[in-house]
Amino acid sequence: MFTGLCAFPLTPMNEDQVDEASYVHLISRLVKAGVDSIGALGSTGSYAYLSRAERARLAQLAVEHAESTPVMVSIGSLRTKLVLELAEDAQKAGVTAVLLPPLSYQALNETEVFDFYKTVTSNLSVPLCVYDNPGTNHFTFSDELHGRIAHLPNVRSIKIPGVPASLPEAKARVDRLRALIPAHVSIGVSGDASAATGLNAGCEAWYSVIGGVFPEISLAITRAALRGDAEEAEKLSNRLLPLWQIFGRSGGSLRVVAAAAELLSLVSAPSLPQPLRSVEGQAREELNALLEALELS
Repeated sequence: MFTGLCAFPLTPMNEDQVDEASYVHLISRLVKAGVDSIGALGSTGSYAYLSRAERARLAQLAVEHAESTPVMVSIGSLRTKLVLELAEDAQKAGVTAVLLPPLSYQALNETEVFDFYKTVTSNLSVPLCVYDNPGTNHFTFSDELHGRIAHLPNVRSIKIPGVPASLPEAKARVDRLRALIPAHVSIGVSGDASAATGLNAGCEAWYSVIGGVFPEISLAITRAALRGDAEEAEKLSNRLLPLWQIFGRSGGSLRVVAAAAELLSLVSAPSLPQPLRSVEGQAREELNALLEALELS
């Protein structure tokens, strides 16, 4: 479950409802492409904008249409009580694993975060992946805190932010964390622009935004890195440099991959919950040209 490519699909929606048909189609595309696992209802899946009932329904749909592909869903919420309810719903849906961010309005401290994971993991019957993304959750894990959490029951992976661009520095970063966590806990890189470097540096998994829309190129990068062909993995990633640049200019990946899915008619526009909007104007024109030039579909 916690190795290879974990593809994170969008949850297409408008202000009235979730587009379940398009959501199922996105899941089915990932299964057909052969991704190693599916990360439904992650940040790319706009979990924080959905009700408990919507999240339970989407978890169920993901499991039903993933066939034999493992499914992980986010159970992040502002209160521990709500997280435990979401965990119960996810487990009833039959998910393979859950993804847990330290989501908050008031800034959390390390004691609160550790106790939070301790409470949740003691109430789980499925594995858990720790979600570390200070850009969305506004909490920065120390490696020492990761080490403590990684020894809790049911913790099986850590989803870290993007690694340094330099391979030696990236390897040093991964090695520092690896030294503090048990061998059975994998390290997965996010931050798609640095995914090839992270995999080449020793990460076992790629928790991928673009994998949810472009599974084939994402799989090619992952497979190259994990078979030890670092040069090929970097070459394939560098081919996507214009996409990484659009990410940087657009405030992140979500608005860009939503626009890509709209341009490819995989989802209807608008596909994000308001007030979020997929990229528009010149950035959207550049993205459309890039999709055609690189034959991304």
